[in-house]
Amino acid sequence: MVRDGARTELIGRQDECKVLDNLLAQARAGRSGVLVVRGEAGIGKTELLNHLLDRATGCRVVRAVGVQSEMELSYAGLHQLCAPLLSHLEGLPEPQRNALRTAFGMQVGDAPDRFLVGLATLSLLAAAVGDEPLLCLVDDAQWLDRVSAQTLQFVARRLLAEPVLLVLAVRESGSREVLADLPELAVRGLGERDSRELLGSVVTGPLDQRVRDRIVAETRGNPLALVELPRGLALLEMAGGFGVPETRPLSSQIEAGFLRRIRSLPAQTQQLLLIAATEPVGDVSLLRSAAERLGIDVDRAATEAEASGLLTLGTWVRFRHPLVRSAAHRAVGFEERRRVHAALAESIDATLYPERRVWHLASATAGPDENVAAELEGSAGRAQARGGIAAAAAFLDRATELTPDPVRRGARALAAARAKYQAGAFDTARELVDAAELSHLDEAGAGRATLLRGQIMSAVKSASAGLPLLLEAAKRLQPFDSALADQTYRDAIYAALTAGRLATGGVRDVAEAVLSTPGRTGTASRETRLLTGLARVVTDGYAVGAPILLDAVAAFRTGELSREDGLGWLPFACRMAHSTWDFAAWSELSARLVDLARGSGALAVLPSALLLRLSNRVFAGDLRAAASLTVEASAIGEATGSSFLAHYGALVVEPFRGRESTTRQAIETLTQDRLLRGEGKVTTATQWAAAVLYNGLGRYEEAYAAAERGCENPQELGLSLQSRVELVEAAVRLGRTERAAEAVRTIEEMAQVSGTPWALGISAATRALVSEGEAADALHREAIERLDAAGVRMDSARARLRHGEWLRLERRRAQARTRLGEAHEMLDAAGAEAFAERARRELTAAGVKVPGRAAAETALLTAKEAEIARLAQGGFTNPEIGARLFLSPHTVEWHLRKVFAKLGISSRKEIGSVRLETMATTP
Repeated sequence: MVRDGARTELIGRQDECKVLDNLLAQARAGRSGVLVVRGEAGIGKTELLNHLLDRATGCRVVRAVGVQSEMELSYAGLHQLCAPLLSHLEGLPEPQRNALRTAFGMQVGDAPDRFLVGLATLSLLAAAVGDEPLLCLVDDAQWLDRVSAQTLQFVARRLLAEPVLLVLAVRESGSREVLADLPELAVRGLGERDSRELLGSVVTGPLDQRVRDRIVAETRGNPLALVELPRGLALLEMAGGFGVPETRPLSSQIEAGFLRRIRSLPAQTQQLLLIAATEPVGDVSLLRSAAERLGIDVDRAATEAEASGLLTLGTWVRFRHPLVRSAAHRAVGFEERRRVHAALAESIDATLYPERRVWHLASATAGPDENVAAELEGSAGRAQARGGIAAAAAFLDRATELTPDPVRRGARALAAARAKYQAGAFDTARELVDAAELSHLDEAGAGRATLLRGQIMSAVKSASAGLPLLLEAAKRLQPFDSALADQTYRDAIYAALTAGRLATGGVRDVAEAVLSTPGRTGTASRETRLLTGLARVVTDGYAVGAPILLDAVAAFRTGELSREDGLGWLPFACRMAHSTWDFAAWSELSARLVDLARGSGALAVLPSALLLRLSNRVFAGDLRAAASLTVEASAIGEATGSSFLAHYGALVVEPFRGRESTTRQAIETLTQDRLLRGEGKVTTATQWAAAVLYNGLGRYEEAYAAAERGCENPQELGLSLQSRVELVEAAVRLGRTERAAEAVRTIEEMAQVSGTPWALGISAATRALVSEGEAADALHREAIERLDAAGVRMDSARARLRHGEWLRLERRRAQARTRLGEAHEMLDAAGAEAFAERARRELTAAGVKVPGRAAAETALLTAKEAEIARLAQGGFTNPEIGARLFLSPHTVEWHLRKVFAKLGISSRKEIGSVRLETMATTP
């Protein structure tokens, strides 16, 4: 509150002010802070932000205010906050710089990933700090556009070692999803004593005690209500308590009070308030221009508006409270609001702010108008190119309403439906598809409408629920857009494989649909051959489909790939390379996929790319590289609020390390995740992991049971095939020779079809386990030779271990010691602790004393610290490390200082001599 022109302490807010003061002191000391201030309308959130502002001497301050009418304009709120900092853009890494420039409409480019925009915002705030702390204040954050709110939530979770204080005020009645899981300060009503003090400070005339008691009781300590409601009381009511008690909600009473005050003002002043309420940015020059177009005496109207206390005009237009804005709209009728929108549309520079101009133009249009609809459609394209899916959806929705021609209206409704689907508004998207199908869609349009229905069904219910519609869509699209049809078949068959054992006939239905499509010949594209090969595996067996898959995968290795094709098809090609035992192709394609996803900032694809690559590195015997990729994937998971990536990485890496507790934790987390229910591949992956774990620990009964469950659905390929290999080892150890021999025959059949060194090596390794005498010895040796050639060092090391165990049982102790020594060295170097321990015990039994695994270095680094140290050791700069791990350069430097302290070094120059591979890590 303000007295005599100077701000005093806020009445009854000592505790809240202390929290804010401590955070500001923390920022001045170089540590970041984040706080969401929540409370009902009028509770004093804005005053608390102003309290911070008053104490921000020596700080740089940036501010933004969420505006309800701007919620459809993507990145509008973020742009408002970051605009004063854009001089620091040039210092950002190029992908981040381009992402922000594109998001803010400063350049044309591909739609940036919103998490890359988040990382760029984090870097921008860190770059803007300089020698003074940065204070970021956001009021009415419940009205930020969705992607701005998501970006600020991302930034808030990643702030750590920067002198940045981010405080956001959110109206309590808003969705709790807005800025959830961040530190909060709940602002409640004032106590009775403070309420009476505040009321007494604003009512200078006589006030009947009963009226005072009633106001204090009804306002429930709401400061704005205590200040504003007495303004609406007649003198008779204040002095004697006469009048009809108010029964409306408190916010409605406050707004009604503002409404009465607005209607008491001169007509031109009311018009000026309406323009200010309709133009959300608060641009004073735009306000003046629009007002002059309506013939308003701007200086006089502005003076009267400021004198009313409802609005202030400085650098920006500021309302006393957001309820004044809504009251200004309610004070006039539709025609007056339409005139104001038209004046604003005429006043806005179309070259600088085309989306805002056309939005006002559309709001000023009373009926169908093709010219305005076409402008809206163009604006939707620009918004979508900036990553503003929600804005594009809003523009297309309004364009549909204004389109007079039914054919164009159908096409625009379908485009709006797709944008709504991409923005996650599934119910609205379904309604727009209905509207599109009532118009005159052509056959291609009808196919796209069916595709969209299938995608919506998959998102709302399950992958298998949307399959029939996806298949129908692919068939309808094939004659008009074969590339889109193939993409639809790809997504459908992958959805069916993911559902796996839990789907009802899904995989075969998709496979048959793929094969019924004309053009599935040897001269077809590599994408078509990839689909055809998998379909043949499903319908006709591995022997028929695998050669087609191998040919298609080879084409992906040798041919050029566009960014779009690479991101869309390489994940599928990697999975098929794994399923056909083509390790060289899997290694090459997964590396290309990760580089492509990283380089282009495609964070929607990067997580799956990292998981494909880390699985490959595990089989390559490089568990440390796999763990490094897990840290990167986990960083993305932390940024996006998903724990799946970290747990899946652990599921693949930890079993080979023999770490039962972390493996079991990953298994339990993934199997209990409600978002993964209905995905049969989760069952396969978790059971394969358990089989590897227990084979390593020598607990073969448990390994056998898990492996049996893991290979129940061979059509899933991938880890289902790997589960069969684990099954053979466990079955042989348990003396279940018939089951082992059956699994070996299946593996041998696949190996003969594949013909790759990996497949033939695995076949020889499993056949050796069910053979005897010299035949077994020869097969063990063949397996090692082929697996070495394939570069599958984990399988090669395990083959040496099994051969050494067999040699010892055959009493060929000298040969056993040699082979077991090789196995122990390779497994120990790889970090496969349980299998290395098995080799050590066998060596001991063969008469060789081998010390247990050397104790790790005493300095315990966290997994993130170890990864930062490894990247620094590799020559990565702080900004490059930050971009990889979603951290600001300041936070990277903070982690490195902790690493240096733990390692007893003082600079990057010294880190090169540290053996990080022997360092123990903590989660």
